[in-house]
Amino acid sequence: MNDATAPPSKPEETHALISRLLPERLHKLQRASGLPVVFGGAIRWSGAGPRLVISRLIGTQGEALAGLEIETGQGLGGRVLRDAAPGQVHDYSATRDITHDFDEIVVAQERLTSVIAVPVVVAGLVQGVLYGAARDAAAVSDRALRSATTVAAQLQRDVEAALRGTGQGRGHGRGATSTRDPRRALSDLAQLIAETADPVVRERLARIHQDLGGSLARSLSGPPPNQKPLTPRELDVLRVVGAGGTNMEAATELGLSPETVKSYLSSAMRKLGSTNRTAAARAALQWGLLE
Repeated sequence: MNDATAPPSKPEETHALISRLLPERLHKLQRASGLPVVFGGAIRWSGAGPRLVISRLIGTQGEALAGLEIETGQGLGGRVLRDAAPGQVHDYSATRDITHDFDEIVVAQERLTSVIAVPVVVAGLVQGVLYGAARDAAAVSDRALRSATTVAAQLQRDVEAALRGTGQGRGHGRGATSTRDPRRALSDLAQLIAETADPVVRERLARIHQDLGGSLARSLSGPPPNQKPLTPRELDVLRVVGAGGTNMEAATELGLSPETVKSYLSSAMRKLGSTNRTAAARAALQWGLLE
């Protein structure tokens, strides 16, 4: 859950990075998902806690959503901000799972029905939200939700890389604390376990992984996968495949050619010792590499 009392060390810089990258990522989301409406914004922090500010719109009928400020718990975006997890409603006006603070804009003016919202989590905190929506009772597909999740994950990595380049998230002197995403640390630890041949050491590392909240379903008594680590792009492709996506859907969502997707899958299968794409995605998931 997002901690409203603990803003990042450089909130203005994080906000500026997301805002700068947002237009291109929303266009990418619209192409990959096929949704007619996409929009999003970055988090502004104040003494009262985080507040999502919608700043970019594509496909809307007007500008009423522009500049809309959303507090934790308000509407679908506020729920995503609170839970730090993707959200989806199939009938915005009728659902009881969200508050209806923004029905006048979302329903009456924009006539949006099925809506998804995905958090952009940077250094363990929700720093932005991406939305996709349909009108006229058209349902948002699982493919669209996967597309939004993939684009949000790519945006997260790019922002974190930029922040690392400026020193945020790295210790400088005494008392410095790390802002690294704990889920990324769990993934790195799972990769280390996969690369460790000594069964005793692997068992000890696995217990540490589980104590930190991770899960490794694969038996640790069997042979580890190939010691070569998976690349970020190989993980992206496996993430789409693991969610039920086809090679063509992975290519569309990630902005790659089908041949490149096949190449990444073949490489990942070799590293994981798997004989097919489904088994490779399952192995990566079981090893905690897709957490």
